[in-house]
Amino acid sequence: MVFFNGSTYRPFLLSGFPGLEESHPVISILFCALYLIALMGNITILVVIRVERSLHAPMYLFLSMLAATDLGLCAATLPTLLKLFWFNVREIDFDACLIQMFFIHVFSLMESGILLTMAFDRYVAISNPLRYTTILTDSTIAKIGVGLLLRAVAVIFPGPFLIKRLRFCKANVLSHSYCLHPDIIKLSCSDHRINSIYGLIIILITFGVDSVLILLSYLKILITVLGIASREEQFKALNTCVSHICAVLLVYVPMLGVSIIHRFGKHVPPMVHIIMGYVYLLIPPVLNPVVYCVKTQEIRTRILGNLLKL
Repeated sequence: MVFFNGSTYRPFLLSGFPGLEESHPVISILFCALYLIALMGNITILVVIRVERSLHAPMYLFLSMLAATDLGLCAATLPTLLKLFWFNVREIDFDACLIQMFFIHVFSLMESGILLTMAFDRYVAISNPLRYTTILTDSTIAKIGVGLLLRAVAVIFPGPFLIKRLRFCKANVLSHSYCLHPDIIKLSCSDHRINSIYGLIIILITFGVDSVLILLSYLKILITVLGIASREEQFKALNTCVSHICAVLLVYVPMLGVSIIHRFGKHVPPMVHIIMGYVYLLIPPVLNPVVYCVKTQEIRTRILGNLLKL
């Protein structure tokens, strides 16, 4: 059996929908529509928040970070997807695959961290509204953004080097049209337990901790809101959290589904794995701007106002 390591790594082969190769150009229309919605929606949010000075508040600055992260996810996955579905170019260089994997996971971790800070933002806004802008100043928000970026880079940085130490045999076909850490290591014909443990630890100390802290934040928010005498004020306070709750569900529900299928769905049809992979990476960037545009009156008003001026 031949091993490939060092400078002799073979390219990986990306996969679309096995058995539907002839329909890939048609399927690509759906993906192009989804990416177009994601790009236009997130760019619109960034532009509106940048132009409208009344939206330079902590809540909207965190939203702009979320939109930028979603754009990063789109940019990381779009090139290989279009090459595969439009031109049937399946090969991706080993190092290019690791680079794509690095950026996909970095942006995913950043998205989780931003959702956590947005939960903290809602807690501060509801529990201590008078000190809201003094606690979350522009410099504090900038430091949080840099900290989230450094956290994501630091925890993902060892990943490519741990994969480099593995040996790969003849199997080189990935399950998706992009590169993910679990998908790559399962092609290794050497012991990859360290990589699996590393991946599990990353999930626990990032997504796991973030999700628990988000739940705790909303528990504190609920306790604070229940202490408000007026029903109308309770509803108004909780209504400011609806968009964020939807964004959390859009990220964590597909992620949980993918994790469950990868761990326990050995007998699940391969098509389910493929579809869930696309749902996990595409649904948040596509629907986050839609949710915030629909549920956030200030953004909706600014967008409609600018459209009427055209």
